[in-house]
Amino acid sequence: MPSGGRWPGCVAGPTLGRCRLPAAQRAELSGDATAATINHSLTLLQRLQELLQSGNGSDAVLQVRAAPAADAKVFHVHQLLLGLQSDVFEGLLRNQSVLTLHEPPESAALFDKFIRYLYCGGVSILLHQAIPMHQLATKYGVRALQRGVADYMRSHLASESSQGHVVGWYQYAARVGDRVLQESCLQFLAWNLSAVLASAEWASVSAELLLLLLERSDLVLHSELELYTAVEGWLGRQQPEAAVAERVLRAIRYPMIAPAQLFRLQAQSAALARHRAAVHDLLFQAFQFHAASPLHFAKYFDVNCSMFLPRNYLAPAWGAQWVINNPARDDRSTSFQTQLGPSSHDAGKRVTWNVLFSPRWLPVSLRPVYSDSVSGALQPARIEDGRPRLVITPATSSSDFAGVSFQKTVLVGVRQQGRLLLKHAYSFHQSSDEVPDFLAHADLQRRTSEYLIDNALHLHIIVKPVYHALIKAKK
Repeated sequence: MPSGGRWPGCVAGPTLGRCRLPAAQRAELSGDATAATINHSLTLLQRLQELLQSGNGSDAVLQVRAAPAADAKVFHVHQLLLGLQSDVFEGLLRNQSVLTLHEPPESAALFDKFIRYLYCGGVSILLHQAIPMHQLATKYGVRALQRGVADYMRSHLASESSQGHVVGWYQYAARVGDRVLQESCLQFLAWNLSAVLASAEWASVSAELLLLLLERSDLVLHSELELYTAVEGWLGRQQPEAAVAERVLRAIRYPMIAPAQLFRLQAQSAALARHRAAVHDLLFQAFQFHAASPLHFAKYFDVNCSMFLPRNYLAPAWGAQWVINNPARDDRSTSFQTQLGPSSHDAGKRVTWNVLFSPRWLPVSLRPVYSDSVSGALQPARIEDGRPRLVITPATSSSDFAGVSFQKTVLVGVRQQGRLLLKHAYSFHQSSDEVPDFLAHADLQRRTSEYLIDNALHLHIIVKPVYHALIKAKK
């Protein structure tokens, strides 16, 4: 067996390995009609598992203890097989044949599965076993298992668990420095924040993670008021230091909350009463924002900052849901209205948006052209050459939008593990009416496509107004 820990031609996977012949042998046999492959790799894997269970011919003993006084789990192992998979075990067993290993209880409970992976190259795990299995793979330098568990975690963020697991996985990824898993968890939490706020998992969010989330403009939730309510509950449970609480409260985007709701918060919120001095300036600025014309306000204040940028709010004032049944069939269109902007000064102004969806739009380069053949027939384009297209245009003249530009966001929902979750978010600005690369890799012709729920495409279109100054006044 080679140093990589797999038999020649074996492919690692979530189940027992599959084996293929090396390239040289395949080339040798390809020209012979009598060639055949005799593959007993599964039998070999079964024999290796039996060897681990029986301990026949073992030359080393592992004693695994979960605590100093606990009874040890004993494994009779073979140095060759452990050394092929783990440089750490190879070094530990070089000059001794009996090892006592001290592991946390969660890791000790999985050590038999871990050893079985070293012999057979496959392991099955559950959500709550991912972190301890990754810890064992990391400690003993089994890199293939490390990567496999990390891939499992990224692909099971949407899985349902009673207490939630994404926050715990994020915090673990931050500790071990797995930036890819860390960003995957952070993106999942941001895009599905409303569900997280309503779950038991919200109580386990750390101050560091909360501040990272509050910095983001791509949070998907009903409204900024929903976020404030959840943050106030978090502050009440966690009771952080005053400096942390003030940083959290200052990350709320108060101009995105209506004046009537701001008055109620000032009168009823325990968190604001306790830390009023720390956020007084932000509240005063929010009331100014709602009282003045946005163009006038922008002359004296910097509106090109996150405080005045809406997040991805699901409330009706910011967009609309669109469920397209049997989306592969033909073109569809719809329209909806949003308020011109978050300022109360614009609350009565509405913008109408027209949306066109085409399941098989063809770029110019792929459209039919006349042939040079004798018949001069039109060369038909294949249906599969087309790609989905989504175009969003205002029904009102752009001259009505002085001082305001628009960022459009299209959310694509999917059902994963029985839950309705966000799969993709596409964002683009007023200068473009079309969503770039919209569902470029989606197969909407297939009823079982991961992008479809009961053969329907679930979209939520959000229009976020962004204020900017036309004239800068001297302060």
